[in-house]
Amino acid sequence: MKVLVTGTGSLLLGGIASELVRRGDDVVCLQRRPSAFIGHQNAQEVLADICDAEAVVAAAHGCDAIIHGAARVGVVGSQKEFYDTNVTGTRNILEATEQHNISRLVFVSTPSVAHTGDSLIGAPAGEAEIGRSRSHYAESKAIAERTVLNARNEQLAVVAVRPHLVWGPGDTQLVGRIVDRAASGRLAVIGTGDALVDSTYIDNAISAHIAALDSLHIGSACDGKAYVISNGEPRTVNELMRSMCNSAGVPFEPRHVSLAMGIRLGSLVERLWPMMRSSEPPLTRFIAEQLGTAHWFDQRAVQQDLGWTPHVSLDEGFQRLTQWFASR
Repeated sequence: MKVLVTGTGSLLLGGIASELVRRGDDVVCLQRRPSAFIGHQNAQEVLADICDAEAVVAAAHGCDAIIHGAARVGVVGSQKEFYDTNVTGTRNILEATEQHNISRLVFVSTPSVAHTGDSLIGAPAGEAEIGRSRSHYAESKAIAERTVLNARNEQLAVVAVRPHLVWGPGDTQLVGRIVDRAASGRLAVIGTGDALVDSTYIDNAISAHIAALDSLHIGSACDGKAYVISNGEPRTVNELMRSMCNSAGVPFEPRHVSLAMGIRLGSLVERLWPMMRSSEPPLTRFIAEQLGTAHWFDQRAVQQDLGWTPHVSLDEGFQRLTQWFASR
């Protein structure tokens, strides 16, 4: 099978591409910057922006399936910048499927498309919400996910996979930020830190997307649906942060900020930060809600429809993270 994987510069999508190559698939890696895939006999690298429609269509030539994960993430950037990458880029992918008669599309989404601030306890993957998000990222991904799911037809099978809080060795987004802030005494916990949240060890996130690809075909159980995937082991925010800090050998001594105060501070930071910095801000309303409310998900539909279960427990994942930090 020949698969186009977009966004392979990220930990997750790069891992997916690597696993596909390892098992013998031919992979086209579309990303903006060079990576370690250069030179592998089963991998072709295409350096292009997902917003470049001609480049996307050309990259998909000869492919049987697409795993689309290229996206603008975070909170820094204008609404247009997020829309152009996440929505227009996704439409370019759909154009490629049509021009090349590609029959399978796995869309890498995010649970934040259906998280509007309230707690989610044992929740199914709700419908992507448009017009209620406090984040350009979540809003644009919600529009993109709906666009993909609505594109399902007699020639194209589609599925949206929403990995929740992916982490592991080499992760700079979640683990890296928590460890850096803890090491510098800037780590904050919203509320008591007792909110239960799901997370996903990187190897499980990789295998879930490949299971979605393998399960997907026209008329399959997962065709046209969205799934939140996780380890299925909800832990408190305190437990997750403490375990990451312990793995890195840094003290876990956070400051506690109430949820209400976190939302107010986040709102203030959102207004002032773009005028002062170009990096990601330490707090926004969206981040405060994510850290201060419970959000964990029912995994039964995932396991039934995709035939997938996580194979690395959180405890084993933290052992691997500890070994990775020690090796550095």
